[in-house]
Amino acid sequence: MVVWWEVLLRSAGLFIITLFLTRLIGKRQTSRLTFFDLITAIVIGGIVAATSLNLVPNPVHGVLALLVWTVLPALIYLLAIKYKTVRDIVQGKETVLINHGKVLEDKLMEARFTPEDLLSQLRKKNAFKVADVEFAVLEPTGEVSVLLRKDQQPVTPKTAGLAVGMESVPQTVIMDGVIMDEPLTAAGLNRNWLHTELEKAGVAPENVFIGQVDSTGQLYLDLFDDAIQLPKPKTKELAWATLKKCQADCELYALGTKDKPAKEMYTNSAAVLADVVHELEPLLKR
Repeated sequence: MVVWWEVLLRSAGLFIITLFLTRLIGKRQTSRLTFFDLITAIVIGGIVAATSLNLVPNPVHGVLALLVWTVLPALIYLLAIKYKTVRDIVQGKETVLINHGKVLEDKLMEARFTPEDLLSQLRKKNAFKVADVEFAVLEPTGEVSVLLRKDQQPVTPKTAGLAVGMESVPQTVIMDGVIMDEPLTAAGLNRNWLHTELEKAGVAPENVFIGQVDSTGQLYLDLFDDAIQLPKPKTKELAWATLKKCQADCELYALGTKDKPAKEMYTNSAAVLADVVHELEPLLKR
């Protein structure tokens, strides 16, 4: 009979060994595991469980088996990165299920997919009609990738012919009521600016759960008290309105003055502001 302390020691030792050995395999998303990944994980778990409970009389044999099932997959993954032939053997190949809107029944049979399976996977990609699908590919992970027909694809700024501004990573400047100086500096801001914005919102820093600044300098706040409703940031809208007003004022002054140098100055200023407004429109109006 195995005493409890022996099981405890074996389990603790195997836990540490498995932790280090599985790091050799690398990071694999659970939702993207191939059949080979799944078998490897199950076998490793079985070896660890059997060795921990003394189902393997000699623990050295269990550790050796564990080494084989971690080192070999790690080597295979390294080879798969370098050689496509190995990838095809270990991970499998993609299978085209729909080509130019036509369902390939022989490929469905090859992938062991029923029509219901195909329709279910298409619905997960928001494709409720087969007629809307141009291509559908079954990935080695079992996920179906879908390309909709051009007339069914969502409208993007590019397809609409609209220019958009660059977007950078938002900086978290307040977390759990504590001001973060490093993200503030990375955003080109300081505490004085932050306190001014908080005063405008009527909020104290210690009442803020999360505060973020986006690439346009707008501050978004989430408070500990969810019952408090804060107004949405209007920095971009106000900047856009101010520029348009300045442009309109210059045009109005140019029309209203009879002084030739002044008329020319206001006209030039209106033209410059019009160029600025045009360049900033993708950034401020979205």
